[in-house]
Amino acid sequence: MEPTEDIREKFGRFRVLVVGRANAGKTTLLHRVCNTTEKPEIFNSKGEKIDAAVVQSSLDRGYHEITNELVFGSNPGFVFHDSCGFEAGGENEFKMMKEFVLERASTTKLKERVHAIW
Repeated sequence: MEPTEDIREKFGRFRVLVVGRANAGKTTLLHRVCNTTEKPEIFNSKGEKIDAAVVQSSLDRGYHEITNELVFGSNPGFVFHDSCGFEAGGENEFKMMKEFVLERASTTKLKERVHAIW
Protein backbone atom coordinates (compact mmCIF):
# COMPACT_ATOMS: atom_id res chain seq x y z
CA MET A 1 0.00 0.00 0.00
CA GLU A 2 1.27 3.48 -0.91
CA PRO A 3 1.90 5.86 2.03
CA THR A 4 -0.71 8.33 0.73
CA GLU A 5 -3.32 5.56 0.56
CA ASP A 6 -2.52 4.61 4.15
CA ILE A 7 -2.94 8.22 5.30
CA ARG A 8 -6.19 8.69 3.35
CA GLU A 9 -7.53 5.48 4.86
CA LYS A 10 -6.85 6.80 8.37
CA PHE A 11 -8.64 10.12 8.01
CA GLY A 12 -10.89 9.63 4.98
CA ARG A 13 -11.52 13.11 3.67
CA PHE A 14 -9.33 16.17 3.96
CA ARG A 15 -11.05 18.79 6.15
CA VAL A 16 -10.46 22.51 5.41
CA LEU A 17 -11.68 25.57 7.29
CA VAL A 18 -12.05 28.62 5.03
CA VAL A 19 -11.90 31.99 6.80
CA GLY A 20 -12.03 35.58 5.63
CA ARG A 21 -14.06 38.75 5.55
CA ALA A 22 -17.81 38.58 5.09
CA ASN A 23 -18.85 38.55 1.42
CA ALA A 24 -15.22 38.30 0.27
CA GLY A 25 -16.03 35.39 -2.05
CA LYS A 26 -15.00 32.38 0.05
CA THR A 27 -17.73 30.17 -1.38
CA THR A 28 -16.99 31.42 -4.91
CA LEU A 29 -13.34 30.52 -4.36
CA LEU A 30 -14.34 27.01 -3.31
CA HIS A 31 -16.34 26.66 -6.53
CA ARG A 32 -13.23 27.59 -8.54
CA VAL A 33 -10.89 25.30 -6.60
CA CYS A 34 -13.33 22.40 -6.93
CA ASN A 35 -13.88 23.21 -10.62
CA THR A 36 -17.64 23.30 -10.35
CA THR A 37 -20.60 25.64 -10.57
CA GLU A 38 -22.82 23.27 -8.59
CA LYS A 39 -23.89 24.02 -5.05
CA PRO A 40 -22.28 21.82 -2.40
CA GLU A 41 -24.12 19.21 -0.41
CA ILE A 42 -24.42 20.51 3.14
CA PHE A 43 -24.37 18.35 6.25
CA ASN A 44 -24.95 19.45 9.84
CA SER A 45 -22.66 18.56 12.73
CA LYS A 46 -24.51 15.25 13.17
CA GLY A 47 -23.77 14.24 9.57
CA GLU A 48 -27.38 14.75 8.48
CA LYS A 49 -27.90 16.24 5.04
CA ILE A 50 -29.45 19.70 5.09
CA ASP A 51 -31.73 20.84 2.29
CA ALA A 52 -29.64 23.41 0.40
CA ALA A 53 -32.78 25.51 -0.17
CA VAL A 54 -33.07 26.03 3.59
CA VAL A 55 -29.61 27.61 3.85
CA GLN A 56 -29.36 29.13 0.35
CA SER A 57 -30.07 32.70 1.42
CA SER A 58 -27.41 32.46 4.13
CA LEU A 59 -24.90 31.07 1.63
CA ASP A 60 -25.55 33.99 -0.70
CA ARG A 61 -25.25 36.57 2.08
CA GLY A 62 -22.14 35.12 3.69
CA TYR A 63 -23.72 33.90 6.93
CA HIS A 64 -22.65 30.34 7.61
CA GLU A 65 -22.83 27.87 10.43
CA ILE A 66 -19.17 26.96 10.83
CA THR A 67 -19.95 23.41 11.98
CA ASN A 68 -21.81 22.62 8.75
CA GLU A 69 -19.84 20.55 6.26
CA LEU A 70 -19.80 21.53 2.59
CA VAL A 71 -18.99 18.72 0.14
CA PHE A 72 -18.76 19.30 -3.59
CA GLY A 73 -19.62 16.38 -5.87
CA SER A 74 -16.59 17.21 -8.01
CA ASN A 75 -14.25 16.78 -4.99
CA PRO A 76 -15.84 14.35 -2.50
CA GLY A 77 -12.47 13.75 -0.82
CA PHE A 78 -12.65 17.22 0.76
CA VAL A 79 -14.90 18.63 3.47
CA PHE A 80 -15.05 22.41 3.77
CA HIS A 81 -16.15 24.46 6.74
CA ASP A 82 -17.02 28.00 5.75
CA SER A 83 -16.62 30.61 8.46
CA CYS A 84 -19.41 33.14 8.74
CA GLY A 85 -17.06 35.93 7.70
CA PHE A 86 -15.39 38.59 9.76
CA GLU A 87 -16.63 42.14 10.05
CA ALA A 88 -14.52 45.01 11.36
CA GLY A 89 -14.78 44.98 15.15
CA GLY A 90 -16.89 41.79 15.15
CA GLU A 91 -15.67 39.73 18.10
CA ASN A 92 -18.46 37.15 18.06
CA GLU A 93 -17.45 35.68 14.67
CA PHE A 94 -13.82 35.40 15.78
CA LYS A 95 -14.85 33.76 19.05
CA MET A 96 -16.98 31.15 17.23
CA MET A 97 -14.14 30.38 14.81
CA LYS A 98 -11.60 30.10 17.65
CA GLU A 99 -13.86 27.71 19.61
CA PHE A 100 -14.40 25.60 16.50
CA VAL A 101 -10.66 25.35 15.81
CA LEU A 102 -9.81 24.50 19.42
CA GLU A 103 -12.52 21.84 19.54
CA ARG A 104 -11.39 20.30 16.25
CA ALA A 105 -7.71 20.45 17.24
CA SER A 106 -8.30 18.60 20.48
CA THR A 107 -10.47 15.78 19.16
CA THR A 108 -8.93 12.33 19.30
CA LYS A 109 -10.59 11.31 16.03
CA LEU A 110 -8.32 12.21 13.13
CA LYS A 111 -11.30 12.22 10.75
CA GLU A 112 -12.91 15.08 12.67
CA ARG A 113 -9.85 17.33 12.92
CA VAL A 114 -9.35 20.37 10.73
CA HIS A 115 -6.39 19.49 8.52
CA ALA A 116 -5.89 22.96 7.04
CA ILE A 117 -7.06 26.52 7.55
CA TRP A 118 -7.22 28.63 4.44
